Amino acid sequence: MLPTNAGLGFKPEHFPAVIETKPPLGFFEVHAENYMGAGGMPHAMLERLRADYALSIHGVGLSIGGADPLDKTHLARLRSLCDRYQPESFSEHLAWASHGGEWMHDLLPLPYTDETLDIVCDHIDQLQEALGRKMLLENPATYLTFVQSDIPETDFLAQIARRTGCGLLLDVNNVFVSCVNHRTDPRAYLRAFPIEAVGEIHLAGHETEELPSGPLLIDSHGREVSEPVWGLFAETVTEYGPRPSLVEWDNDVPDFATLMTEASRAEAILEDARHALAS
Repeated sequence: MLPTNAGLGFKPEHFPAVIETKPPLGFFEVHAENYMGAGGMPHAMLERLRADYALSIHGVGLSIGGADPLDKTHLARLRSLCDRYQPESFSEHLAWASHGGEWMHDLLPLPYTDETLDIVCDHIDQLQEALGRKMLLENPATYLTFVQSDIPETDFLAQIARRTGCGLLLDVNNVFVSCVNHRTDPRAYLRAFPIEAVGEIHLAGHETEELPSGPLLIDSHGREVSEPVWGLFAETVTEYGPRPSLVEWDNDVPDFATLMTEASRAEAILEDARHALAS
């Protein structure tokens, strides 16, 4: 398992700073699809990074929630990558990204029905068998709901974890984004979330657009974590205990010092949670 400390998403432009400063981070996370080639500079950097840090591999291209079968070539590449680096964690998204062989290059939402539940569970069973390891499934950021949905998202995730034995990745920013967009209570969502299955937490920034109906939040990963998300994160780890916690910043990436400021804040919150649990 990953250490219960703060981590960062690795960006190649930060490699010199990481090697020079050896920052006190619990782990780095990389997107699987960026390392599916056989060699080259990406693997040279990742091998050097892996020598010093725990590693989380985060997939974005499996389309676990899609109606199509999982791509066997993609699965084989994931297995090769995980065998090569032996990451402490592998995770993917509760979403779909392809249909009929066409790729949408986005993480799209699902209707929460028994039919979808069966598809997702079958795909996770296939993935875990192919990788020979347990995976974590991330809750999505969503901008609409389906009339057909008759299972609450938290129950849907709980049933997936129970049926497949997978763990969950709790993205606190996604919770806040979705709940604001759907005009629901993020704290009520977190109270209903199957926290016992959570193996990692994600934090990220979002953008806000003002519509006539109210705010629309966009999960952009392009800025600092917002204050409401920091607050929800602190409440969650204080109530339920620290988890490995990643700061994601994938667009408009700042310098490494700025990322470390965000990671240091996450680590301070985790440390406060440790003290609260010990007292």
